[in-house]
Amino acid sequence: MSATDTRTSALVDLGDDLRVSPQGYGGMSLTDVYGPISDDDALRTLTHAVDAGVTFIDTANVYGEGRSERIISRLLATRRDEVQLATKCGIVPGGRIGERSVRGDRAHIREQIDLSLSRLGTDHVDLYYQHRVDPNVPIEETVGAFAELVQEGKVLHIGLSEPTGDELRRAAAVHPIAAVQSEWSIVSRDVEAHVVSAARELGVGFVPYSPLSRQWLTGAFDAAAMVEGDGRPKFPRFAPEALSANAPILAEVRDLAADAGVTPAQLALAWLSAKGEQLGLPVVPIPGTRFADRVDENLGAVGVRLDPEVVARLDSIADRVTAHRSFDPLWVSDGREQPGAPQNPRPTT
Repeated sequence: MSATDTRTSALVDLGDDLRVSPQGYGGMSLTDVYGPISDDDALRTLTHAVDAGVTFIDTANVYGEGRSERIISRLLATRRDEVQLATKCGIVPGGRIGERSVRGDRAHIREQIDLSLSRLGTDHVDLYYQHRVDPNVPIEETVGAFAELVQEGKVLHIGLSEPTGDELRRAAAVHPIAAVQSEWSIVSRDVEAHVVSAARELGVGFVPYSPLSRQWLTGAFDAAAMVEGDGRPKFPRFAPEALSANAPILAEVRDLAADAGVTPAQLALAWLSAKGEQLGLPVVPIPGTRFADRVDENLGAVGVRLDPEVVARLDSIADRVTAHRSFDPLWVSDGREQPGAPQNPRPTT
């Protein structure tokens, strides 16, 4: 299956009437977080993705401290009408992975949307996410501030990244939510316990980030090749002992991919499509890459249908994975859904 298949594939309805390509592009890879890349090379890869049929571009204000948004602006200057653009706020700019704080207050949200629109060179974004839930601001207040931006035309649709199922329901009671963006992959399935069911119940689409587990599931990851500034060592699964313990699982994925006649990356992306069908909700993964040939490889997963036996074997993997997916479990939905975990404050009225 070629990369151009996305041109003839039907757009996917996420939620709140937001329609996007069946696979998006994750714009964090336009920065140096997974290795050095020049602005011009980043733009070439992004342009290649859009030329190949990707219409859904995802970024955030903190990716490269605004660098990702500035690079995307160069494409938007001539092709704004061809894409659905998503960006985020809520993680406070400055600092490194694992060292940042979160803000969900109205003043921060209004400040950050204007900064993002300026960097992007556009007057609106199609989808604006709360990047992480602020434990000190009721989510109703945060979504209320986002809703003001919808009324003003700066934002067309609202999304949440890493909400719990309860937080998603509370948010949707304030304003329709188009999408949830959380980590979901063969090796990270905790969102299926609560968040996926809430999204299905509310008619909210799911946008898995890190669907290839930060390159690990592709089989191309090389710990020795990581350079200074690479963000992956912050994550427990990239500790040497975890990589060693999980190596047999990766070998199993590679063997299953070979048997299915696809690459490991295509297998992982096709598995997400299969889970979306099984669980009854739209799923649009956003793999990122610095390389045009990897864009083509990833898009080759669109339309791939895995045999049920392959899906079942892949389903058994997550329970055997060593180490948590986040540097701080409370930073993601899974940690806050554990019994006794701190919860977002409830509104006082």
